[in-house]
Amino acid sequence: MPTPDITPGAPCWIDLMTSNTDTAKQFYGDLFGWEFQTGDEEKYGGYITANKNGKMVAGIMQKQADQAAMPDMWSTYLRTDDAAATAAAVTANGGQVYVEPMDVPEQGHMAIFGDVSGAAIGAWQPREMRGYELVAENGAPAWHELHTKDYDAAVKFYQEVFGWDTDVMSDTPEFRYTTLGAGEEAKAGIMDASGYLPAEVPSNWQVYFAVGDADASIEKAVSMGGALVDGPDDTPFGRLATLTDPTGAMFKIVADTGQAAQG
Repeated sequence: MPTPDITPGAPCWIDLMTSNTDTAKQFYGDLFGWEFQTGDEEKYGGYITANKNGKMVAGIMQKQADQAAMPDMWSTYLRTDDAAATAAAVTANGGQVYVEPMDVPEQGHMAIFGDVSGAAIGAWQPREMRGYELVAENGAPAWHELHTKDYDAAVKFYQEVFGWDTDVMSDTPEFRYTTLGAGEEAKAGIMDASGYLPAEVPSNWQVYFAVGDADASIEKAVSMGGALVDGPDDTPFGRLATLTDPTGAMFKIVADTGQAAQG
């Protein structure tokens, strides 16, 4: 499969901030068939890159002492051609800059923002590291979704800050959903979560991974110390489930029910 065509504003990378990188490597390696490379400690802080079939799919990093109170979590990064300009646009549109644009030697520039609804979102300005090299195949990221408590403001934020060309997939009181792009070309979604996210849970981005068999993946994840949070449910988009890994980081899986036998 060719390297994904990642356009500005679209998801381009994911990484896991974890309290235990060894546990994470064991879990995701067994669950998704990942292999790992650890970057230079001095240059990259020991950042771990996960590969599937020789192609980069994700990163893993050790949580630092000053991050101990934060939950272990997956993060999505959107492509930008100018991280500094994006940071200025974030502030101008009611968001916050959590981590100022910083240089990652030879690889690119990264930043972490809070959108207007309080969800954390990363930005990546590529140089040598263009982003993930495999999508929508077993063990690779398949979809990215913002669950927001301020739907209208969030949609406008991503249009203004990241240049999203959006499409309204559904606009009923029960299900309000907007996508980046339309139909099969869509690359991410925004869901109105105001009706179901508890008060103590902020708006947040969630990552879906493609699997061949959702039920088998759930069974395997649970056997390795993960937990089933929700599902599995059959939907028009496949069989979905929400899981946590052994240290509590949440992620979703999706199996194309028409391709489940491909493994």
